[in-house]
Parts: sequence; C-alpha cells; structure tokens
Amino acid sequence: MKKSICFLMMILVMFSSCGEYNKILKSTDYELKYSYAKKYFNAKQYSRSATLLEELVTIFKGTPHAEESLYLLAQSYYGQTDYQTASQYFNQYYTSYPKGEYVELARFYSGYGLYLDSPDYRLDQAQTHEAINQLQLYMEYYPQSERAVEAQNILFELQEKLVYKELMATRLYYNLGTYMGNNYLSAIITAQNALKNYPYTKYREEFMYLMLQSKYDLAIVSVEEKLQGRYRDVVDEYYNYMNEFPEGKYVKQAQRYFNYSNRRISDGY
Repeated sequence: MKKSICFLMMILVMFSSCGEYNKILKSTDYELKYSYAKKYFNAKQYSRSATLLEELVTIFKGTPHAEESLYLLAQSYYGQTDYQTASQYFNQYYTSYPKGEYVELARFYSGYGLYLDSPDYRLDQAQTHEAINQLQLYMEYYPQSERAVEAQNILFELQEKLVYKELMATRLYYNLGTYMGNNYLSAIITAQNALKNYPYTKYREEFMYLMLQSKYDLAIVSVEEKLQGRYRDVVDEYYNYMNEFPEGKYVKQAQRYFNYSNRRISDGY
C-alpha cells in the first residue's frame, strides 16, 4: 500500500512539474522565464534551461541579462554533453563579451568540451583540431591561469592522438609494400611529415625506425640504376636513428639493415 501511495505521489509531482514548465514556456513574462531558466539550470535540468534561454538570449540583447543568459545557454548545452553546440555558444560569448565576467571560463570550456567529444583516432579529426585550436587560444590569453597546466596536458594528449593516427597510416603504407604501387615512399613521406609537425612526440623512435625499414625495403625492390643511391639512404637513415636512439628498441634490426646495405655499396651494386 505504501509503495502505491509513493508511486502516485511521484506521478503527481511529475505532472505538476511538467505543467509548471509548459506554463512558463507559454509565458510572455521574460523576467519570470529567466528566473525559471536559472532555476532549472541550478537543478541540472539542462534541457529545460536551454529551451528557455534559446528564446531569451535574443530578447535580452542589449539588456543587463544578455551576457549571463548567453553564458548559461552555453553551459546548458555543455551539461547535456552536446559539446559542439556548447562550443559554438561559448565562442559567441567570448566574441561578444571579450571582457565579460565569464570570458576565461568560456574560452576554456569551448576547447575542453570538444576534447571530451574528440573522436577515435580512426575517424575524421576535425573536432580534435578545433579543440587544439581553442585550447591554444586559451593558453595564449591565460598562461598563468590555474587551468593552464590542465589545458597544456590536454593539448599534449590531443596532439599525440593526431600523431598516433599518422603512425598507423605509416605502418599501413609499409605493410602494403608494393601492392598497387610503391607504398614504401608513402610511408617515408608520412613519417617525415609527422616528425616535422610533432618533433617531440613519444612515437618518435617508431617513426624513425619505420623510415629506416621503409628505405631498406625500398632499396631491395629498386631497379639497378637506383640501388646505390637507395642503399646510401639506408645507411644515412641508420645513422640518424642510432644518433638519437643508441640503445633503442630496434638497434639489432637497424644494424642488420646497415650491414647489408653497406656491403651492397661496397660491392658496387
């Protein structure tokens, strides 16, 4: 019996709440709507606060409520984990109010939300690039902020995701070998570009070894007139690798590539 009574009370509260919300939606008392938008926001009913604020940000333009209503709208979408829409409104906020009360938070959350929503490395990384851009801007504006260290760490994490994507592409090209073309050259170029763009990546050794490996296999399948030049490329790449990683994971294999290439150069073919 008690359970039935509790259930009925919950239904009554729910309908009462819905009735109240629908009444507020239809109201033309915008001050009242605004007070309820903040009430719903504080209660973490972000869908309701966003719906009310979508209307109010236009109505409140040029009024004392304009700045806060736009920021709360951005935070309402953030609270719903709609990070792309939230980022758009955070951008609108700090563009409209460059000296506003919430400008630092808006710049931070604009990038942080996109970071939370950054896709798997195998997917398109446009959102990751935008998150990096937003967080870099935040760092430029607030290098001494209490959030600066967190922003910097996130930047490193996002950049490493982009590098890993390039590493997987390099490995794929290498594994494809001569299938439907010369994929060793593509592996070399991809690795070179990755190291140029991200010289301090934790994957640096893997890229350098893949370049050595690709140059060696490229030499193996080369026509005779290109053999000497390509074996010399292997030797040069071996020294590049060994100079940076004299005790690296791939030293033994690198030494094998060097010995074979050096012998072919000495033999004149």
